[in-house]
Amino acid sequence: MAAPTSPIAEPHETKGAAILVAAAAAVGGFLFGYDTAVINGTVDALRNTFHLGSVALGFVVSSALLGCAVGAWFAGPLGDRLGRVKVMLIAAGLFIASSIGSALAFSPVDLTIWRVIGGLGVGAASVIAPAYIAEVSPAHIRGRLGSLQQLAIVSGIFVALLVDYLLADAAGGAMEAMPWGGAAWRWMFASATIPAIIYAVLALQIPESPRYLVRRGRLAEARDVIKRLIGGDVEKRITDIKRTVAGTTEKVHLSILKGPKFGLQPIVWVGILLSVFQQFVGINVIFYYSSALWASVGFSESDALLITVITSITNIVTTLIAIALVDKVGRKPLLLVGAAGMVLTLGVMAWCFSTASQTIGANGETLTTLSPAIGKVALVAANLYVVAFGMSWGPVVWVLLGEMFNNKIRATALAVAAAAQWIANWLISTTFPALSNIGLTFAYGLYALFALLAFIFVWNAVRETKGRELEAM
Repeated sequence: MAAPTSPIAEPHETKGAAILVAAAAAVGGFLFGYDTAVINGTVDALRNTFHLGSVALGFVVSSALLGCAVGAWFAGPLGDRLGRVKVMLIAAGLFIASSIGSALAFSPVDLTIWRVIGGLGVGAASVIAPAYIAEVSPAHIRGRLGSLQQLAIVSGIFVALLVDYLLADAAGGAMEAMPWGGAAWRWMFASATIPAIIYAVLALQIPESPRYLVRRGRLAEARDVIKRLIGGDVEKRITDIKRTVAGTTEKVHLSILKGPKFGLQPIVWVGILLSVFQQFVGINVIFYYSSALWASVGFSESDALLITVITSITNIVTTLIAIALVDKVGRKPLLLVGAAGMVLTLGVMAWCFSTASQTIGANGETLTTLSPAIGKVALVAANLYVVAFGMSWGPVVWVLLGEMFNNKIRATALAVAAAAQWIANWLISTTFPALSNIGLTFAYGLYALFALLAFIFVWNAVRETKGRELEAM
């Protein structure tokens, strides 16, 4: 077959199209953030509605994360077999089913099952979106487009928390009935159906990944996608992709990840540890439990939810900073600066809670009280911690996971790393209620230690990927 007569696409012709397509794919990240954060406003309502202790509550809150790990694990191989877009559609369907089921839950077991189903969709989206965005992005803006995933995640967190706040405020509390019927916490879960439907519609409008198309031998379609979205010498890029996927089959096995170090290739271990450290610094404690945490130290329920909304806005702003810097400064410097900032801010939070007084509430629960001055310091430190994470580890880890693996192993290696991330997220989220019973000083001190270990790990093990083509990985 003759090559197209115009194999060269100019960068300015492709940039706008690539941004639009990447943004559409990143809506999966919006659902990822929305689904995992919407639980925040329901925590106290779930505790009281279903009479849950701290351990049971921690499990119900974090149950979706188990589904996330499973969804992430299978999303990579499914993406290589069915295509990236079909997996996005499956994820959207799981989101819709979960939001409706969670809203109608009649027991903690029932709710847990629906949350796990939603987690399957979250996990799948967390793998497919960064892989797809990396594969349709020109190298010179790949970092910024890859950061759209995190921007969508934090935007989803913000919208979920804002919806929680507005619904709770309208009803007079998360357990109270809305004017049209049903407790506010049930409508918090139901609200996720709207972005899930939008995600499904957008997924139907975007093209398939050129790397997937080349793997399946659909070269004419691959040429068209590369010309429209990536640009450059189309035929050379097709040849490079063929070379880097040579020897792979439609049926992908985890055996392609095998290597000499503890059974896996070194680059796969780097991806796994990046994912684990991203969670072990405790970021999701802020977004899953913050409203209950601030209420426990003296803020009203309404004020605690509002503080959480403000924190999520901070996260969005700092993600925009990362988008502006990631292709200029690079991935590794941002990770190092962010880790150092988290060590300092988590250390301050640990100190603040070391000054707290403990009292026993009417129901036998332990109440933590900070002085007004120390409470303000803790609030500032928590938001600066979000700044440190949001301009570094939040977006940059997803950028690296989407681009650091070669074409043969990308989707499968990303799936393994993302599954590890969700398991780490589950461990942190499940153990926080128990750790907080030991003491918030201990909990935040532990997260500060992990931030320090993350700094050391990046310094020694992470390689810069700024400006490199995927075929050069």
